[in-house]
Amino acid sequence: MTAPAPAPKPNAGLGRLIGVAFAVFVLTFSLVPLYRIACEKVFGVRLERGATTHETNAQAASGKRTVRVEFDGGVNSKLPWAFHPEKLTMDVVPGELNEALYYARNDSDRALVGSAVPSVAPARASGYFNKTECFCFTAQTLQAGEKRDMPVRFIVDPDLPADVNTITLSYTFYKNDALTERLTPASAAAAAHAAP
Repeated sequence: MTAPAPAPKPNAGLGRLIGVAFAVFVLTFSLVPLYRIACEKVFGVRLERGATTHETNAQAASGKRTVRVEFDGGVNSKLPWAFHPEKLTMDVVPGELNEALYYARNDSDRALVGSAVPSVAPARASGYFNKTECFCFTAQTLQAGEKRDMPVRFIVDPDLPADVNTITLSYTFYKNDALTERLTPASAAAAAHAAP
């Protein structure tokens, strides 16, 4: 005589179902960091506010880390302006607001409009260099012989990779022919009214 087979426990299937659901839950949350690693390391794509190292955040919070920002400036040969940074370098703490000044002077005998084109080097640091106020956001008009200090306010993102210690901010001013042409008739009319 054989012993009757034990009846299956009614909760055995429920336990397996809960175990599978838990495993899927854990797998889902582990995919997020794996996806970021794949995007950043394999494909070279930086995700906004992606994963950062604890060491970088700790350095920024304690104020130990500084980044050197170098400034450069020039003008295109068609624009008779003098243009250069007031300071060549500045050591900044990531996450803090900073201000740098550039000096511009119109060396011509008439009003001219210039537009500044910025660049940040190394290129991979450009996503971590945020300008909050800049003369490059709008075209600049300088009258004949006019001199002006032009501020740029910026923040270096604390998530800047730890191996980037120097960032170069460079501007090149170009003559804005379309806007300068609009000034010419107004300047001529003003000169005609001023003449006796």
